Amino acid sequence: MENVSRLPSLAARRAMSLPPSKRRRFASPQAFYPLAGRMIPWFWALAAVFGVAGLVVGFFIAPADARQGEGYRIIFLHVPASWMSMFVYLVMAFWAGLGLVFNSRLPGTMARALAPTGALFAFLSLWTGALWGKPMWGTWWAWDARLTSELILFFLYIGFIALQAAIDDPRRADRAGAILALVGVVNIPIIYFSVKWWNTLHQGTSISLGKSALPAIVLWGVLLCALACWMYAVAVSLTRARRIMLEREKDAPWVREELDLR
Repeated sequence: MENVSRLPSLAARRAMSLPPSKRRRFASPQAFYPLAGRMIPWFWALAAVFGVAGLVVGFFIAPADARQGEGYRIIFLHVPASWMSMFVYLVMAFWAGLGLVFNSRLPGTMARALAPTGALFAFLSLWTGALWGKPMWGTWWAWDARLTSELILFFLYIGFIALQAAIDDPRRADRAGAILALVGVVNIPIIYFSVKWWNTLHQGTSISLGKSALPAIVLWGVLLCALACWMYAVAVSLTRARRIMLEREKDAPWVREELDLR
């Protein structure tokens, strides 16, 4: 495993020495690679801090729910995972769209790096929802609008990953994946507003901008866990993006210099 805390490599020093006009705000893989390497440890640390704080609040400080008892505590995993499954998809589609418009390498790399993380959060959202739904609804699964649209989101992630893996040429894979990602964005508002548009088993929105139906201590626990998931998503996606860059740029001189310095 590479040591991301080592002194800046030759490629990093060379990238930082470029004038701003040529650096293009770290838009090139050569410049972005060392920048991501410096950011990753910070995001891992923040993920750990927020995660521990959120779980302590959620599982040890927040009181039991009057109706659901201790079982409601899965909210501290389910809600952040659900939020991140939608947020990561929007970010992935944004990067994919940038790559489609500007035909540059970094956006496609970032979209590809984000997809497995988003799929993981969608999977966790579905399974924690099933674990929560069984004692509350008496069934593991129902073809509810919220659940079904979240399942479609999971399949969109899997489809994006599979489509890119099936195409050998990275540029063609990026373009095909971008089209799928942008088309799939229509599913995000369906997930969010499904409990308002249809009569569903799923409870209504407990947290919205500026107001919350949850007790303050429960809300703080959910938000801390959500921040932990956010920091984790950034850290693991940047780590994956660096690996993808090395694979795609394996013939570039700066990659050989990086590998020689390890």
